[in-house]
Amino acid sequence: MDIQAALLCDSATDYRGKLCILGTFDTIITNTLPSVHPHCSIAIRIVFRDSDEGMHKLKLRLINEDGKNILPNLEPELHVKLPENVYFYSRNLIFNLQQIKFEQAGLYSIDVIIDEQMACRIPLQVVVGKKEK
Repeated sequence: MDIQAALLCDSATDYRGKLCILGTFDTIITNTLPSVHPHCSIAIRIVFRDSDEGMHKLKLRLINEDGKNILPNLEPELHVKLPENVYFYSRNLIFNLQQIKFEQAGLYSIDVIIDEQMACRIPLQVVVGKKEK
């Protein structure tokens, strides 16, 4: 399996198998801490081949600088079965997150783990300061 895209964004949708993404970002600028980010999405597009058929367990973690996960457990299972007469199968996964609380500024990562293996890591930084115009 290949991860074609893994992004943190303002919103994402799956429209007839097309991954539609709005507003990707990797930095949250806040004036005060703790800070609550009202809404964002994690968008992932994975390509599966026939050798990937079967059950797979995905885990999403938002890891702070102390190595702690600050998200509730997100651990969906994926059942992969390729339709006949195709060479590969693409699947879009979208996770909408609400009211994420950041206690401190620093470096964070969104870890995508598939079958207990790190598949990719999305960087995120939380910075105290003013937004540039």
